[in-house]
Amino acid sequence: MNLLQTPIEYLKGIGPSRGELLRKELNIHRYGDLMNLFPNRYIDRTRYYKINELQNSNAEVQIIGKIIHIKTVEFGKNQKRLIASFVDETGQIELTWFQGIKWIRESLKLNEIYVIFGKTSNYGSQFSMAHPEMELKEEHQTNLRSAMQPVYPSTEKLTQRGITNKVINKAIQQLFLEIKGQFIETLPVSILEQLKLIPKNESMFNIHFPKSQELLGKAQFRLKFEELFFIQLQLITKNLIRKHKIKGHPFDKVGDNFTNFYANHLPFELTNAQKRVIKEIRNDMGSNAQMNRLLQGDVGSGKTIVALMCMLIAKDNGFQSCLMAPTEILANQHFIGLSELAKGLNINIKILTGSSKTSDRKIIHESLENGILDIIIGTHALLEDKVKFKNLGLAVIDEQHRFGVEQRSKLWKKNEIPPHVLVMTATPIPRTLAMSLYGDLDISVIDELPPGRKVIQTVHRFDSNRLKVWKFLKDEIAKGRQIYIVYPLINESATQDYKDLMDGYESISRDFPLPQYTISIVHGQMKPSEKEAEMQRFVAGKTNIMVATTVIEVGVNVPNASVMVIESTERFGLSQLHQLRGRVGRGAEQSYCILMTGFKLGDDSKTRIETMCRTNDGFEIAEVDLKLRGPGDIMGKQQSGVLNLQIADLVKDRAILMTAREYAMKLLKEDASMTKPEHHKMREIFIEMSAKKNIWNYIS
Repeated sequence: MNLLQTPIEYLKGIGPSRGELLRKELNIHRYGDLMNLFPNRYIDRTRYYKINELQNSNAEVQIIGKIIHIKTVEFGKNQKRLIASFVDETGQIELTWFQGIKWIRESLKLNEIYVIFGKTSNYGSQFSMAHPEMELKEEHQTNLRSAMQPVYPSTEKLTQRGITNKVINKAIQQLFLEIKGQFIETLPVSILEQLKLIPKNESMFNIHFPKSQELLGKAQFRLKFEELFFIQLQLITKNLIRKHKIKGHPFDKVGDNFTNFYANHLPFELTNAQKRVIKEIRNDMGSNAQMNRLLQGDVGSGKTIVALMCMLIAKDNGFQSCLMAPTEILANQHFIGLSELAKGLNINIKILTGSSKTSDRKIIHESLENGILDIIIGTHALLEDKVKFKNLGLAVIDEQHRFGVEQRSKLWKKNEIPPHVLVMTATPIPRTLAMSLYGDLDISVIDELPPGRKVIQTVHRFDSNRLKVWKFLKDEIAKGRQIYIVYPLINESATQDYKDLMDGYESISRDFPLPQYTISIVHGQMKPSEKEAEMQRFVAGKTNIMVATTVIEVGVNVPNASVMVIESTERFGLSQLHQLRGRVGRGAEQSYCILMTGFKLGDDSKTRIETMCRTNDGFEIAEVDLKLRGPGDIMGKQQSGVLNLQIADLVKDRAILMTAREYAMKLLKEDASMTKPEHHKMREIFIEMSAKKNIWNYIS
């Protein structure tokens, strides 16, 4: 039996009650789980300081010397402390204890050589160390330990119940004694040699008991590479299998609809990024495999026109297309936008949503089935069983994170051969995350905005400047512009949020009175029909100001809205702020985003506000957001499950991730089924991992 599968309570020093705690608090069930509890930092004990080298830095240091004098001193009411004079050949330091004085006094030996370790503090020129760790020098030299002391992840409960860092450290020492270094090498010799990686045994020992900084670095690199390499193997294999197994409709011609639109109806010159992306999509749709591509582009980068041109290729090859959006407002917007673009073409476009009339639905259902309808735009209504296509060739999905997997698969089943799929998102995803979460999708990025777009000016103002801000809003309204004022929403039903919004609405109504100004209000506690009606009033220009919670984050297009005021900016995340800002700047006029806050701001809030004022680049903003929040929070729990990383860090280890992906691709190109003898162990782990999802149970 593999020793690493042994239940944790059987390890010497653990037992049933400690085992239960480790299971609950750190998810450690077996020997292997404890072995893969990697330290999150190390205390450097490679160096022994002389007393005359000590600095006023509050750092942890270790010193070799001896105790020459011990005394007990009374202070305060019935309180005592123990003080020992500790010397080496360069000077003297005071050691102090406030607890366990009797026992410590009895255990201390005068004039014996000790190694002490702890934080120093100084008063004048006299250094002292409180409650130092102490070992006689000969003991210190015989213990199984490294010069770099590992500090393991822990919880308050574990510490309270006496499972300290020392206990975990001892348990891992015990584990190594029992396992006797029997780790199976998981990586092929070719990769170990090319990247000069240290063997598995050596890396596991040095991650827990590093002999030096250099060996620790090598162990970390090897284990991080391994973790990311196996994740990339999984994602790339998934992609290859799909391309190999799932046949797609080969759209092998680019016909009259596409060329006519390109030559005669383009409203503006395409950007180089748009041209590149269309070429990538054309190559995909021209092959025999089903396309599965993620199209990323910031708000306003021109994803819709790319989607239309792909739909025209589908039409040229005799196929229908659909575009699915998460809300009626977005679906309507796409319908208006695409109808406008396709005005001079012989293309039949219709929209189907929850509020489509029954009589209209009947006609739409019939014309989809008999193939008269070329393009259908809609919401979840497209997924109903009644909706049948004659030959669906391309499905475009907008803001796909708002649709579940089952919902999407309903769309695939509308055809014998699944349609090509283009997923669009205006939420920029950092490259490292995209490669890890969407590694099984091909990714296209529109990374430039169309010419002539004015950059939105973003400024930060404190609440004390409110009068000046209101004056600016009145000037903009006088020019015929419209304004958004957005309040934070932490929880749909939170009374505090609702109160903030209503208080804000009342004070805005006082400062912008009728009949000169008209105000719309939208929040989560309204019925969908009421929300829709208020939104439409604003879209139609019947109101000057839209007061809302973040429900307006995605998709509303009001070219006349030129100012976005965000209240309590410190309560918003970076990507949310960027999405909100994207609601303005859609017309030809100069647009503004005003970030309002109180004076009290934490460091993260300052970073978010500074980033927003400095750049409009969604990808740069996404990278900062990733650094601040980490991958789990950004992708939400559902998505980040795949990234339950134990040693690698997507923010700090970007370069290692790139290397891992490159090597995984190279290996699969040469041996897609991983059946070569040298890939045998790797294939075994890969199969188990694909079934169980947790990589580290198998990598050991």
